[in-house]
Formats: sequence, structure tokens, C-alpha cells
Amino acid sequence: MNYKLFLLSLIAVISMASTAFAGTKSVKNTDVNVSSDTEQVAEHDMNVYGGNYTDGDKFDGLTRKVGFDRMIPPHALEVCYDKTTHIIFPAEIVYVDLGNENLVAGLADGAKNVLRVKSAFKSFKQETNLSVITEDGSYYSFNVKFAKEPLLLNIEMTDFLHDGEAVNRPNNAQEIYLERLGSESPMLVKLIMKSIYKQNKREIKHIGSKRFGVQFLLKSIYANNGLLYFHTELKNTSNIPFDVDYVSFKIVDKKVIKRTAMQEQVLEPLRAQNYVTVVHGKTSERTVFAMEKFTIPDDKQLVIEIAEKEGGRHQSFVIENEDIVRANVIDELSIQ
Repeated sequence: MNYKLFLLSLIAVISMASTAFAGTKSVKNTDVNVSSDTEQVAEHDMNVYGGNYTDGDKFDGLTRKVGFDRMIPPHALEVCYDKTTHIIFPAEIVYVDLGNENLVAGLADGAKNVLRVKSAFKSFKQETNLSVITEDGSYYSFNVKFAKEPLLLNIEMTDFLHDGEAVNRPNNAQEIYLERLGSESPMLVKLIMKSIYKQNKREIKHIGSKRFGVQFLLKSIYANNGLLYFHTELKNTSNIPFDVDYVSFKIVDKKVIKRTAMQEQVLEPLRAQNYVTVVHGKTSERTVFAMEKFTIPDDKQLVIEIAEKEGGRHQSFVIENEDIVRANVIDELSIQ
């Protein structure tokens, strides 16, 4: 009788041990949550590379880590649910990327260079990020955290300690090549336009118009890497300010047969250096326009017109194809 009781007790102990072992094995597989293949590869790598090996350091083929000298340091940004953070950029925003669904963002109504950002939830714990590209080719990066009361709600990204030129750039901005400028760097386009404006050479003396005390001149044409640069000047010798309504570039027919509609091709400038809206009396203003490269057919001509807002002192002049093809090569210009 005692012998039978001993056997039953032994069987019960073995059963409990088997159940406990099975339960432990099941929990282990759930915690690891990897396939057997992954476990084997990791074990092999550990044997080859040693105890300091981490999965993130191994890539297929010959690779090297991205160094900190390649990093664009992000700005720190705080947001909350009850208040909106506004970020003012020095140029029009063309691209925005939000790290995750914790953020909501959009352009401010009527402003193309102001981004408004806030939290999509009453709080979030995980840090996220925000990336912005502006029309001048600058790239901005932000690391974003939630704060009940953000310290900064209105942020201006214009860097007054740097002039934005290639030799003196803020270390958080990276130049982006934009499709509208083709293969040209936006920053180089800006430097070329500033250099043309600064040197102020009049190399064309036969193109312009003058009436009503206002003179509109074409001073020079330059060409570089698929772009054309037109340097114009508006002189106001009268005492009445000239309010600029618009400046247009149109390719039109030289001869228009009666009862035939004039064929016009409107060209849009890509950039403008010192585009002014008013030229006061007894003063003059100059502007440099950057445009995609083009030529003019023999039976057509380019007309550049500047119109006065609520006035009648409109000015215009004609440019022939031979003037375009004689454009100076910008490489000969000392870019300063």
C-alpha cells in the first residue's frame, strides 16, 4: 500500500515538472519574437565579430558608418495641444515632412513661408521630428517634443549672424537642388544675381524706352548653366512715385495680320534680385531676373513690359534673338 502511494506521488511530481518546463519554454519564445533563422545568423555573427557586435553595424557589401561630420544638427522644438507654434522661414516652403501622427502642420493662410505646428493629441511621450525644404534650396531639421507650456511659440529661422552665402552658412541648413532650376544650385543662382546687381555694368545701350518722365532700360544679359539673367533699371525723373503693378516677359509675333489674334507666349521668371513695388520720384531701382534658357524664332520677339498700378506710364522694350545669343557668359564674371 505504501509502495503504491509512493509511485503515485512520483508520477505527480514528474507531471508538474514537465508542465513547468513547457510553460517556461513558451514564455521564452514570446519574449524573443524572432525566427529560428534570425537566431542562427545572430549566433554566427557573434562568433565571427565577437561580443561587441551589434546588428546595426552590419550591411551587405562594403560599407562605412555615416559620420557626425555629415549630420545636419536639428533644432529643438516644443509643441502642445492648446497652442500653435509658428515657424517663419526666409523663403517659400516647398516641402514638409512630419515624423509621425503626433504632429499636425500646415501653411498659415495667405503666407507661403510660415508653418504652423501643434500636437495632434493632448500629450505624447515619444519624441518625433519635422523636416522642411524652402524655395531657396535650404533644408531645416527639427526634433520635436511635447510640452505643456512651450517656451517658444513664434520662431524666425532667418539667421542674422550669417548672410546665407556659401562661405558663411548656418550649420543646420543644407542646400537642396530644385527642379525648377534644373542642375543649377539655388545658392549659386542667388550669388550670381547679387554679383550682377553689385557690379552694375551697362553692357547693352540700345534697348530701352522713355516717356512721361520714366525710363526703363535693359543693362545686360548673362548666361550660365541653362539660365539667363536679365539686368533691368527703372529711372523715375518725375516727382510722382511709380507704383509697379507687374513686370511681364512675352514672346510675340513681329508682324500681326489684321483680324488675326496675336500669339503670345508668357515666360515666368524663376528668381528676382531686388524686385521693387515702388520707385519714388527722382530715384531709380535695378532688378536682376533669372529665367530658363530660351531662344526666339526669327518671326518673333521678346517684349519686356513694366506696368504702373492705377496709372498710364507703362514702359516696354523689345529684345531680338541676336541680343539673346550674344549674352555674356557668367563664368567671366567675378562672383563676389
